[in-house]
Amino acid sequence: MTKDVEMAGRNGNGKGAVAGEAYYPPPPPGQGGDVDVDDDGKHRRTGTVWTASAHIITAVIGSGVLSLAWATAQLGWVVGPVTLMLFAGITYYTSSLLADCYRTGDPATGKRNYTYMDAVAAYLSRWQVLTCGVFQYVNLVGTAIGYTITASISAAAINKANCYHKNGREADCGVYDSMYMVVFGVVQIFFSQVPNFHDLWWLSFLAAIMSFTYASIAVGLSLAQVISGPTGKTSLSGTEVGVDVTSAEKIWLAFQALGDIAFAYSYSMILIEIQDTVKSPPAENKTMKKATMLGVSTTTAFYMLCGCLGYAAFGNAAKGNILTGFGFYEPYWLIDFANVCIVVHLVGAYQVFCQPIFAAVETYAAWRWPNSGFIAREHTVSAGKKVSFSLNMFRLTWRTAFVVVSTVLAILMPFFNDILGFLGAIGFWPLTVYFPVEMYIRQRRIQKYTSRWVALQTLSFLCFLVSLAAAVGSIEGVTESLKHYVPFKTKS
Repeated sequence: MTKDVEMAGRNGNGKGAVAGEAYYPPPPPGQGGDVDVDDDGKHRRTGTVWTASAHIITAVIGSGVLSLAWATAQLGWVVGPVTLMLFAGITYYTSSLLADCYRTGDPATGKRNYTYMDAVAAYLSRWQVLTCGVFQYVNLVGTAIGYTITASISAAAINKANCYHKNGREADCGVYDSMYMVVFGVVQIFFSQVPNFHDLWWLSFLAAIMSFTYASIAVGLSLAQVISGPTGKTSLSGTEVGVDVTSAEKIWLAFQALGDIAFAYSYSMILIEIQDTVKSPPAENKTMKKATMLGVSTTTAFYMLCGCLGYAAFGNAAKGNILTGFGFYEPYWLIDFANVCIVVHLVGAYQVFCQPIFAAVETYAAWRWPNSGFIAREHTVSAGKKVSFSLNMFRLTWRTAFVVVSTVLAILMPFFNDILGFLGAIGFWPLTVYFPVEMYIRQRRIQKYTSRWVALQTLSFLCFLVSLAAAVGSIEGVTESLKHYVPFKTKS
């Protein structure tokens, strides 16, 4: 059994790695794996502010940005932009609290917490750890499903854009999404064999570039529509009761819009895992706070532009996805290029969200069956004289099974906005607000009923109400979508 496999079975405080410590395969021969290591005996981390920012932007600027024009239409010119700014401020603040929890004790030399659950375990009770695990991994799995849906819709939109250009806007250009989901799943099977988060920096950079590109295209097309016209009807309160929606629909859709905005800022569940790729010195929490500021401020600027310009262009009739809902038809080649960028970005984003799942399962397996060759043995596969990679049979089998299951689930429930809203709702309060606040209170020993304690708990409670409203609205949306849904035969 290799040293790395042995290390996967225990961490710095002697506890089993079941808490979620990531497993790293042995370094290739000749690379000095036993010398070039960090204070915890693992491969030396090389991440910087820029790589961490790339991971954050890859995770944050995703499919959510394309629904913000629709979300703004439900909330209006006042509440829409204000809500975007509030979510940005809350996300940055609580992410800064969470970054301080990467190490227990001293922020520069304390024991590392490799995952979100490790950080919760270091500060909070066992039931809170279990609750965190449920919310985190359900949200991660749900995000993988949501990204599969979104990628397939964008891929199908390329076919539709070409069809509309050739046959006119009244043509029946609907296509089935299932085939595109299967193709996306096959691609993910290959990328899922990348051993760990540290080896994905290049994919995150590529995905971040793609996200900037398609978000910029959406902003540019919206601006062009505003300048050239015609534009849709807008109002301070958004969609109008009795004109666009009923009074009940107004409430449900506003709740769902809150969930979409929450999902657009969702990345806290992988913040600790991203921070674990960062080198020190300087202390990892300082680097992560800079990366968070850079990532959140950049994404917020794009969100404001996409949400506000998209609403200005299409008004209360804004589509749920402005690049695939065909608010734009021309230039069709630019629409095609934007959707290609979305697909490429989501290939990377899928991996950013799935790697923590992979690490958790493989760490548990290495701890539970330390002598199993099927789980522990790495096989070196050569592709020519200069190219080789490590293949693990357990990693190949289980990761492939995960991708297959998530793809099948995506095929069974292809509801873009409803799924985004629900994922944002169930993940925002517990993972972005509650656990970071509770860990900060415990870490700083803030006494009950002091002004700071009351302020933090008030913030947490208000965010809980927002998450609850968003969840209810999204569930109602899914219920409505199911009334018109036929499995494997729903067109995009």
